Amino acid sequence: MTDRDTQRAIEAVFRIEQARVIAGLTRIVRDVGLAEELAQDALLVALKHWPESGVPRNPGAWLMQTAKHRAIDYFRRNKMAARKLDELGHDLREIESTAPDLDTPLDDDVGDDLLKLIFTSCHPAISQEARVALTLRLLGGLTTDEIARAFLVPEPTIAQRIVRAKKSLAEAGLPFEVPRAEERDARLGSVLEVLYLVFNEGYSATAGDDWTRPALCEEAMRLGRILAGLAPRDAEVHGLVALMEIQASRLRARTAHDGTPILLLDQNRGLWDQLLIRRGLAALEVAEDLGGRGPYALQAAIAACHARARKGEDTDWPRIAALYDALAITTPNPVIELNRAVAHSMAFGPADGLAILDGIAHAPALKSYHLLPSVRGDFLMKLGRRDEARLEFDRAAGLTRNQRERDLLLARAAECAAPA
Repeated sequence: MTDRDTQRAIEAVFRIEQARVIAGLTRIVRDVGLAEELAQDALLVALKHWPESGVPRNPGAWLMQTAKHRAIDYFRRNKMAARKLDELGHDLREIESTAPDLDTPLDDDVGDDLLKLIFTSCHPAISQEARVALTLRLLGGLTTDEIARAFLVPEPTIAQRIVRAKKSLAEAGLPFEVPRAEERDARLGSVLEVLYLVFNEGYSATAGDDWTRPALCEEAMRLGRILAGLAPRDAEVHGLVALMEIQASRLRARTAHDGTPILLLDQNRGLWDQLLIRRGLAALEVAEDLGGRGPYALQAAIAACHARARKGEDTDWPRIAALYDALAITTPNPVIELNRAVAHSMAFGPADGLAILDGIAHAPALKSYHLLPSVRGDFLMKLGRRDEARLEFDRAAGLTRNQRERDLLLARAAECAAPA
């Protein structure tokens, strides 16, 4: 292997172990930002020593032990060392007096630590944008540059979000723990919200030249699977995992070779990933067995209707419409209503869909949402009102920030202008 190959291998190992190392360190030092710095220090040591000594049998334990020693050095150098050592006393003294056992698992309670880190990085005390950035940084292992490129914003903007998030967590003095009872339920909703947002950004990019960003979907699914393993009795966790797995199964079929978007009913279902579908349906079954009727479980049930249909015309649209009716009750918002309108249009005709759509036409949240005129244009075109449809498609094209979607909408507008 070349030096570059070795470096890549070490970085790949670190990416796998990073979240667990940071989680274990945060339990000790009680500071997410410092824990990340210590983990990075351990990576630098690994990059220096492993090319000569080889990757250890338990790289995670090696990185953790190295980072713990760095923590001791840090607090000894720090002006507040005495107070910090008193506060952290037991943990750090135990580290100093115990020889590392690099053949044992990273930490017996690594699962608990990882769950605590997920809840900490997604705390409602920080903004949604900062939660997403911090989650991808600490748990997804993405660099600041990768996160910035994923969301098409300048790298300094992402860096500032991450810094502010760490600062807010430190200033709030939040305990590194999984909350109990009602507080835990509230925080879990924040965690699921972040994972859902990250996945959706990957599934339908809001801006840029590409319609999808599969890497973001993969990160969200990986974190969702971790959470499902750590919170196995929560129906909505399994519901979100099911939703992401089933939706992700279509990624290969959503774009042509040149990146042009392909709508759901036009997709080659032979390209759908059957393994992801089976995993998603299994997760949905778990959610339903746990009594899941929350928004993620309902959306997963909707996605399952599409996954089970061999052909577009086999789709059970009346069931999907009924599921959207239930979803509109549990999670009332204009976007759900928009999707409900589509389902009713497919199940009962475009006039029914248009009636629902007209009820949300002036919702402030949809004022700049390109899918509202896009869907309305589709309904109008099916009803033979082509001139009105063309205006809606043109308006939608002017609102979207995604170039691929803009091209598709302009093509549909041109189709309306062509002779019937």
